[in-house]
Amino acid sequence: MAEKRDQLTVKDTELAPDVKSDKQDVAAFLSKTRLVRKAQEAKGLKPASGRLMFALDATMSRQATWDVACSLQSEMFGVAENQGGLATQLVYFRGTSECKASRWTRSSADMVGWMERFDCRAGRTQIGRILQHVKNEARTTRIDAVVYVGDCLEEDPDVIVGLAGDIALKGVPVFVFQEGSDAMAAHVFKAIARLTGGAYGQFDAGAKLKLAEYLKGIAAYAASGRDVTRLPHDLQKQLPSPKSRR
Repeated sequence: MAEKRDQLTVKDTELAPDVKSDKQDVAAFLSKTRLVRKAQEAKGLKPASGRLMFALDATMSRQATWDVACSLQSEMFGVAENQGGLATQLVYFRGTSECKASRWTRSSADMVGWMERFDCRAGRTQIGRILQHVKNEARTTRIDAVVYVGDCLEEDPDVIVGLAGDIALKGVPVFVFQEGSDAMAAHVFKAIARLTGGAYGQFDAGAKLKLAEYLKGIAAYAASGRDVTRLPHDLQKQLPSPKSRR
């Protein structure tokens, strides 16, 4: 499937962190904020109250779930609007070395359009690159939640858990939703969620309603300023108590 790169702002997310001074980080953040605000005003959109990074495994086995996630975007944004609105960023990996992120958007049409332009390709997981991107992005952008949807792990678990620990220091909760029941992946995915103050959920192939419940709950959670009551009950139970989050 041909990719229309001119219509999707993408950037490679390298595992090595970008080294910037605090002054550069602040300047970049303010510049980005002004541009986003102008774009929102041009579309008649109010500033979003929440930010959600939506990360997906787009290797060959994931096509069916990719299609389901694409079909749920409008529902996620609809739920979020009732809580104050949501800005999202799409991050994905596929093939042997492709790992990219879109710009932040307030539009479900943007997300659907981007996802429809890509097909899944055979390759190995690149979860480490996604976590590194979260770590880098959190330097200059407030992120209320990260969602990762995948089924397996083909990387060094120690590296992945180490990156999760770095993200925890940024105060960014990661919610991991696993399709299937790969035991080793489940162990690491649960560790990512636990370390970052997020939660883990499991669903089976074709379980669109279960995935929809998770994604809409996370959208409402991020848009509402991390109101845990917006989450499905099985995710609420995993989050740290209010006292431990202080």
